Amino acid sequence: MRSLGAAVPLLLPLLLPLLLRPRAACCFSVPGQEATCEANGSLYYVGEWYFLDSDHCTQCECTAEGAACARTECTSLPGACIHVSHYPTDCCPRCERIGCEFRGRVYELGEHFQPSECEQCTCDSDGIARCLVADCAPPPCVNPAYQKGKCCPECRDGPNCYADASRTRVIPAGESVWVDSCTKCRCHDGQDAGYWEGNRVATCARVRDCGEEKRAATHRQDSGGEQSSSTPSM
Repeated sequence: MRSLGAAVPLLLPLLLPLLLRPRAACCFSVPGQEATCEANGSLYYVGEWYFLDSDHCTQCECTAEGAACARTECTSLPGACIHVSHYPTDCCPRCERIGCEFRGRVYELGEHFQPSECEQCTCDSDGIARCLVADCAPPPCVNPAYQKGKCCPECRDGPNCYADASRTRVIPAGESVWVDSCTKCRCHDGQDAGYWEGNRVATCARVRDCGEEKRAATHRQDSGGEQSSSTPSM
């Protein structure tokens, strides 16, 4: 009978292919031991769960038949999300903040705000800021002024207009004004559509017999002044 040592050289050519045969990359088992799965450079036993390092959205379970994997699908982020973070170990991005971003500032959902004197805005649930802009009517004067905190310009000196097309003289509205010895001018009263459409020049009329009328008016003024001065004081 041959000794065991003598038989080894004869069996080695038969055993060597079996010893050098590559094993499965996923799972393998050794007789008498529990099956394991190999992934991420580690071994996992049957029943263990793990995520793939190459894809954090894929989760696997080690089973006796091999790794059973499923991939998670990310849900859509809310439309009002204005700050998104995606951490290296997370599968899906995270919404860190919800609101509206408008001209460099962030507003909460449902918040009402006034970015300027003429705008009123609301942060809607879809993350969009919607604004209403005031429509100012044309001011009834030729020299309107804006005041801080107010949207529309105001006439500090009251309604007025230009006396003539030269636009060098401004006269108040509501009264007739002599612009020369024979010409009377009057501003529109503000109810005239032409005024609101941008007509800022007075309506003027040349007075007939203006010289006599002017002298009569001057005489009346002088007479009134003399009567006032002659009235004895009490």
